[in-house]
Amino acid sequence: MGLFNKPRTDGRTDDYYNNERRGVIDRIKFDGPADAIVWKFPYDNFSIGTQLIVNESQEAILYKNGQALDSFGPGSHTLSTGNIPLLQKLVNLPFGGKTPFTAEVWYINKTVKRDIKWGTQDPIKIQDPTYKIIVPIRAFGEFGIQINDARNYMTQIVGTLHSSDINTILKHFKTLIITKTKDSIASYIVKQKISVLDLPSLIDELSNVCKSRIIEEFDKYGILITNFYIESINYPDDETSVIKLQEALAKKAEMDIVGFNYQQERTFDTLETAAGNEGNSGNIMGAGMGLGMGLGIGGAFGNATSQMGNQLNSSSNPVIKCPKCNIDNPANNKFCSSCGSKMIIQKIKCYKCGIENEEGVKFCGECGANLLENKCKKCESINSPGTKFCKECGEKL
Repeated sequence: MGLFNKPRTDGRTDDYYNNERRGVIDRIKFDGPADAIVWKFPYDNFSIGTQLIVNESQEAILYKNGQALDSFGPGSHTLSTGNIPLLQKLVNLPFGGKTPFTAEVWYINKTVKRDIKWGTQDPIKIQDPTYKIIVPIRAFGEFGIQINDARNYMTQIVGTLHSSDINTILKHFKTLIITKTKDSIASYIVKQKISVLDLPSLIDELSNVCKSRIIEEFDKYGILITNFYIESINYPDDETSVIKLQEALAKKAEMDIVGFNYQQERTFDTLETAAGNEGNSGNIMGAGMGLGMGLGIGGAFGNATSQMGNQLNSSSNPVIKCPKCNIDNPANNKFCSSCGSKMIIQKIKCYKCGIENEEGVKFCGECGANLLENKCKKCESINSPGTKFCKECGEKL
């Protein structure tokens, strides 16, 4: 029988003989790639007294049988039952100080990893809250992370893998980032009631909104989001909806500059078309009916046509204001089209001073003369104000 097939008469464990055959590691140190977030030490045969070296910004966790025994920060550590209490229960110690045992050592890099790129592979379709048009947008940016709960991250992300890097992070969280970014942007534009095309000017504020939503999700896995930026928000230039929205915004800006709205512009266009057609009042009536259908029924149509008439009258025909309700009426109206009051006020010339006074005034506003018609006491004929003798019988008035 070979050495390792002999009966165990000395109390030594199988782990001891396996480590003797393979060679027990007495010094553990990080030797993984520089960009690794998590790296597993390639050997698992150690002994009580093995030295564990942990660099700055690192954390090492010792596992045995899938159970985390303890974690170690930067510095040099001697593995012993004194600083690893759970090891006492898992390792036989018949020989005291140099008892071999098997375990796994994982290094977790806790430096901040910046400049991790993210982006939407396919456009995100969002409805513009102002114009109700579905607009596809693309967003790109970067974020930074730091492992702040190593055991949590190891349990939920690393699992049985031998290492973890930035690609591991992106693989697990790409969909989460895109989903949260999409929801955050959509909620923001609805709450703020802004156009989708205004988003590029609000990148800083949107970045903070998205970061607050993403932080909560990453924290569940022991990851701290140190920074999150949206670098660019753009739209496919050849997208029909984007073209329509841009044209609408350009038209609105033009109308704001010249001082009228879309409804008025359509009124002018319709009138111009009607004026260009040969014919009589039938064409104008058709134009009016078209305007009525476009602007609505009832009061809306009345208001629109009234405004249109006022605009035409103000440019081609003189108008006068009603002395009672102050509404503009054509100058040749005898009665107000709004309240029915008499529009044309007759003037009465004072027989004494010659000043004109409004009809119905009893006394002249200039000299006080009586302006009422004189009634003859003899024949009861009506004579003009200021007449001294009756025109019918000659009686002195």
